[in-house]
Amino acid sequence: MTTRTSLADLPCSVARTLDLIGDAWTVLILRDVFYGRRRFSEFADSLPIARNVLTHRLNALVAAGILRKVAYQERPLRHEYRLTDAGRDLFGVVLALARWGDQHITPAGQPAPVTFVHAVCGHDTHAEVVCAACGERLEPRDVRVRPNFGQDVPAVALAQD
Repeated sequence: MTTRTSLADLPCSVARTLDLIGDAWTVLILRDVFYGRRRFSEFADSLPIARNVLTHRLNALVAAGILRKVAYQERPLRHEYRLTDAGRDLFGVVLALARWGDQHITPAGQPAPVTFVHAVCGHDTHAEVVCAACGERLEPRDVRVRPNFGQDVPAVALAQD
């Protein structure tokens, strides 16, 4: 088994986030939680993942404060996994990954594997990156990076290509 280099100490929020959720199984477990799966057996049935790997990933998500364990049976003791506030905040990440895959990986002429429907208005929806202040769609050319705390990042527009 290959040892993964930790990104936890890098002064970068993207790197630190990837250190917690940056492997495929973890993201797919999160996807399944957003789809309503909560129990170990549901994850095991949904994903072609070894049980020991699933156990490790679930424990890591609990330790990171992304999921919490809730007992649903006493004898034998069994738990289900529920999203914390931090876990719910990853919904946009999963939705954005789905949209990117629908646009760039789903074969031409085939429908996306799933359609997300906004329960409030009933319309099909997808992830959009918009300005939190004005609501306008964000494109890399429209965003500047401003380094904080002496970080070594140029204060320039994001790359276009």
